[in-house]
Amino acid sequence: MASFAKIGLNSKVIEVLSVNNEVLLDANGVEQENIGVDFLTKLTGWAIWKQTSYNGNFRKNFAGIGMTYDEDRDAFIPKKPFNSWVLNETTCLWESPVAYPNDGQRYNWNEQNQSWTLTE
Repeated sequence: MASFAKIGLNSKVIEVLSVNNEVLLDANGVEQENIGVDFLTKLTGWAIWKQTSYNGNFRKNFAGIGMTYDEDRDAFIPKKPFNSWVLNETTCLWESPVAYPNDGQRYNWNEQNQSWTLTE
């Protein structure tokens, strides 16, 4: 199955649908994203669709509702969790300004203190 994200206002993902891979095949038996987009446009009446990949082969991250499609990066980017976090340009995921502790314990980010707080 191929997955496609429906893109709404402000480039937000508003739905993700699956399409049988056979629908995407061109005359030479090669999958083409534009064929899937045409199929979904005819089916739903919505014209803005982007294919997404579970394994991150393209567009960095699998699209989810509420994520943003960044056309310049050709990537799906999750909502920024905290103001202090910075976008990793390679993964298009948000990273804390302080590395997560690697001691086997669980922590939550404390935005006010800009630190990880041990979860009890």
